Amino acid sequence: MSPRSEVLDLDTSAAPAAPAARGPSSDASPDHPIPPLPEVGAAAWREANRRLLAKALGEWCFEEMLAPISEGEGRYRVDLGSGTSYRFAARPGAFGWMKVDPASLTRSATSMLGNSIAEPAWDALRFLTDAASTLGTDPSTLATYFNELSSTLAVDAARLSRGGHTAAELRAVGHTELECHMTGHNWLVANKGRVNFSASDVRRYAPESRQPVRLLWVAVHRGLAEFRGTSTLSEREVLARELDDATRARFARVLTARGLAPDAFVWMPVHPWQWEHAVLVLHAADVAQQRIVPLGDSPDLYLPGQSIRTMANVTTPGRYDVKLPLRILNTLVWRGIPPHCTLGAPVVTQWLQCLLDADPFLTEECRTVFLGEVASVTVRHPYLSQVEDVPYQHLETLGCIWREPVAARQAPKERVRTFASLLHVDGAGTAFVAELVRASGLDAEAWLQRLFDTLLVPLMHVLYRYGITFNPHGQNTLLGFDERDVPHRLYLKDFVDDVCVSFTDVPERGPEPDGHDHVLPRKHPSVIRQHVVDQVFVGHFRYLAPLCEEQLGVPERAFWKRVRRTILDFHQRFPALRERFAEYDLLVPEIPRYALNRDRIVVTRYTDRALRHALYPNGTLPNPLAHD
Repeated sequence: MSPRSEVLDLDTSAAPAAPAARGPSSDASPDHPIPPLPEVGAAAWREANRRLLAKALGEWCFEEMLAPISEGEGRYRVDLGSGTSYRFAARPGAFGWMKVDPASLTRSATSMLGNSIAEPAWDALRFLTDAASTLGTDPSTLATYFNELSSTLAVDAARLSRGGHTAAELRAVGHTELECHMTGHNWLVANKGRVNFSASDVRRYAPESRQPVRLLWVAVHRGLAEFRGTSTLSEREVLARELDDATRARFARVLTARGLAPDAFVWMPVHPWQWEHAVLVLHAADVAQQRIVPLGDSPDLYLPGQSIRTMANVTTPGRYDVKLPLRILNTLVWRGIPPHCTLGAPVVTQWLQCLLDADPFLTEECRTVFLGEVASVTVRHPYLSQVEDVPYQHLETLGCIWREPVAARQAPKERVRTFASLLHVDGAGTAFVAELVRASGLDAEAWLQRLFDTLLVPLMHVLYRYGITFNPHGQNTLLGFDERDVPHRLYLKDFVDDVCVSFTDVPERGPEPDGHDHVLPRKHPSVIRQHVVDQVFVGHFRYLAPLCEEQLGVPERAFWKRVRRTILDFHQRFPALRERFAEYDLLVPEIPRYALNRDRIVVTRYTDRALRHALYPNGTLPNPLAHD
């Protein structure tokens, strides 16, 4: 299978232009029909379930939602309140996590004759219902989570049925397309829940479907909408970059034909699903009164990333990525964009880039790239925004953020991949990280050291020198690789609402861009540190270390020892920051546990809230970096 065999031809030179004033239909466009559902057989369904069941056992035991009982020789048992027991083999790893072997799973339940019968276990949905009373959730939450879990399984089973690229083939795939081959959040069990998406919506708009999408452009009256950009970027410059002359003229004619002045409106893209399911409903009054006017489809095609709401231009890759709200619930939150994020994005970008681009260590030695969120449009709902405590899903339905694309910053022979891609395992069981190491010609430990230096050194420098942290999870953190597939520099994105600063005094930060609106969350240094610990160490190295032991022959102990040495080498190089090393200590013996799955199933459940809630720690974890 060639690396492009499942991707539509993106040459749009012969594609017919969409009618200018027509909003998109809920059906797929004629040039890009909804792909058929792959035929999912019983074998694929069982295998997808078996893998997810093993993941659920590992993560729910890790978060202490379930209590594993050791039976010796790497075997464990979980007894559930329903009277069933699950047994499995698992290998203990860092932070008290266990990697469960899917082939080892058995389920025991008391039969009609009173004896306990063990059978191979593969049904993740049955496991959820078996575990319901032990998890401590309520029936309503269980039913909604059941839907999220079933949706995740449907995608996973379809992927298994369809097959996929080998790890070797993925080496040749570009950044945008590679995102479409990933399998979702590695920590969250129901990582493709996508509440509000139908099955056809998933086939049309989810990243794994790899279907190019045309965005709808709309004009929003300036009484509702506000454009903001960095100091060097005007509204007209954004439109000139994103739309060619003919398209801008076509859109202007739509407005003048209605007797409307084009300059009285802010122009912006909208996701076609969002237009149909949120804007035409919540903003029906504004559409009827021509405060919101559909202009027509984008001439360019876009592919969604793993977040679904961030779209990358594949027709003209140098144009901006676009982050758009979607009224779907996925991986813990509704995927809208808060107005404070759209308002704050350009000013936070401007501040960060002015601060960090003036740092020669970051720019010259590390050559770190900060992909700025350079422009935005904010649209507040004219009625609901006036009411206190309205759930946030209703207030974040329209707006956009334009972000610098990877393609505009990468070198000619450089490949850029997400940090999360290293954890990908192909259908033959080969980890992408193992394929990259083998292709590089370096021995595994030397390659890993290049990874740790590339990833950790810039993050530590920003943390210790400036008291700033990003949210460096697998999609926000990108790695640039040289022509030998060796990591050599870091790319960071998603600044607004994901950048936090310590509330301690840090002179190196200079004046901060708060003004009257608080756009930079201020947190205790221990919480700032936790962003790095959770997202890099717990969220990714926890899974990467056993992959490296299994497929590269690097023992987990050696993996963590090398990570610790990377941190200590940084400390030795910058002794003037000694007090900061203690303030943001990455080597403490215990770290707080933030239980992501437990938060959805037990704590937050599906309560409709006015604000995104903060996670609170649930116990502690032993830190593998505390000792050699």
